[in-house]
Formats: sequence, structure tokens, C-alpha cells
Amino acid sequence: MKGIPMQTGVLRVLRAIAASWWRHKELRRTGQTGQAQRLERETVLRDLGYLKQAASLPNAHVICGEGGTFIHLGWTTVSSFLPIERFPLATLAVSRGTPFIDIRPVTDVIAFANLPRVARDGSVDPDSSGPGKSDSLTTYIDMVDALGARIVNDPRPNRST
Repeated sequence: MKGIPMQTGVLRVLRAIAASWWRHKELRRTGQTGQAQRLERETVLRDLGYLKQAASLPNAHVICGEGGTFIHLGWTTVSSFLPIERFPLATLAVSRGTPFIDIRPVTDVIAFANLPRVARDGSVDPDSSGPGKSDSLTTYIDMVDALGARIVNDPRPNRST
């Protein structure tokens, strides 16, 4: 987030998302505006924390497939059954530079399912085989790129789309 306008824009989006939740709307409708405001504030602070983690963790990334959109933040995952176009928190993370892997173009689902997972903490699993194998984000992106995935904010050297 460079400068005040981006910070203000991010806060504006997060506040609008929180205010649009059905529960918060219902609290306001029933006159419980204080509780609605408190819950909205908590939601915005939680989402700001997710955005900070997405910007600072080495293997943080957003991935979108037919099953929804996931923000992978090490040991935490934030998900929605919606595509990224309808998941504003993920869209904000990508707009702020978090790598985005769009696997919707991938047609070989068997090969994709057999890929190792991304290491949660930035470390790489020394065991090179097995179902629990994990790799770095850049190695994972090399593999999904070969399967036809679309990559945005590519962290690999000399690549950015």
C-alpha cells in the first residue's frame, strides 16, 4: 500500500464488504447499530491482518479454480466458493502484489491433483517424493504453469504478468 490513497481505498472496500454482510444488515435493521458497527470493525481489522500476511509471508498466494478461491497464508487459509471476481478480499490481495494462480484453464486435473503442496512456512521439504511433499511457491508455480495455469504477480525471476 503506497501512500494514503491506497490505504483509504483498501479501508473503504473492506468497510463496504463488512457492511454488506447479511448479519450486519439484519442487526442494523433491528436497531442494533452499535453491535453491527462493532462486528464490522472486527471484520475489517481481521481482513487487514490477512492482507498484511499476504504481503509479508514468503509463500502466500491466491489460487482460483472451479471450486472457489483460496488465499493461502502459511498455516491459515481464507476461502470462498466464489470466483476471485466475486471475492473482494482476494482481489485486494492480488492488487497489492500477492501472487495469483488461476487454475481454471488447467484441463489435466489428475496431473494437478498429484502436484505437491506449497510449503506453509517457506521451507522446502527435503524428501522429494510422497503424498506429503511440499515445495516452494516458485517451484509450484513452475509446475502449474506447465499445466496451463495463468499466473499474475509472478514471483519467479524475470517474469511478471
